Amino acid sequence: MNQRVTPNRGPALLDSVAGRLTTAVGAAFPGERAVFRGQDIHQSLADMNWVGMLALGITGRKLPATHLQLLESIWVFTSYPDSRIWNNRVAALAGSARSSGNLGVSGALAVSEAYIYGRQNEYQASSFFINTVKARAAGVPLQQCIDEEMAQHGRIAGYGRPLANADERIAPTMQLARELGLADGPHVALAFELEQHLVATGKPLRMNYGALVSAFGADLGFSPREYYHFLYPSFLAGMLPCYIEAADKPEGTLFPTACSAIQYQGPPPRDWGK
Repeated sequence: MNQRVTPNRGPALLDSVAGRLTTAVGAAFPGERAVFRGQDIHQSLADMNWVGMLALGITGRKLPATHLQLLESIWVFTSYPDSRIWNNRVAALAGSARSSGNLGVSGALAVSEAYIYGRQNEYQASSFFINTVKARAAGVPLQQCIDEEMAQHGRIAGYGRPLANADERIAPTMQLARELGLADGPHVALAFELEQHLVATGKPLRMNYGALVSAFGADLGFSPREYYHFLYPSFLAGMLPCYIEAADKPEGTLFPTACSAIQYQGPPPRDWGK
């Protein structure tokens, strides 16, 4: 998903880069200045907010304020401080086990790459929306695009949700997008059309937040790979409260399970007396 082709590494290539770093993303000059994507961090970027800087670092582009406001809201609307949630549980259990906050939250962010409902899900959804908008512009029917995606991946990423078939984050995101004039892009329109198509053809798979935010990413000009990087910290604000609360409670008291509650069906206990 996130790998790039590496040129054949021969002696000539290694000799050409030995002892030097060739970069277009920036450099630090201690005691003098620091350059970020060709601009002085402490001068020309002094008034940039962190979300804008993150987007600039990933894409090389300065995004309009309205784009950044919508993108930041995606992080806000999905930061749930609930230790029962799959990735938050990692952070909370780390706190209960007295691991460090950095290590615990890093582990929680790492498992957020989950294929079913994490970053890889949104990478696939973004790719599908971008490819489908192009294909339909060339006259390919929507059902054919769906069939090809199902043949390749066995699912349509971003549709269906564990535990609930509705997603409470969609309405406030769309409300803000309408206020900002960003609600009518082709990929977002496709996301809603696809939901209606799936329901109409007997597949009651409602759009979840992964599909919507992936569609917005495509409308705002992010490639799937760029958007994957941008979404990396999006759960972070909800993870830290889970870690902190668990760390403040007695050690090992988060989600304890009694041995009697385990229904073991494996080999019987070994008789060590024989």
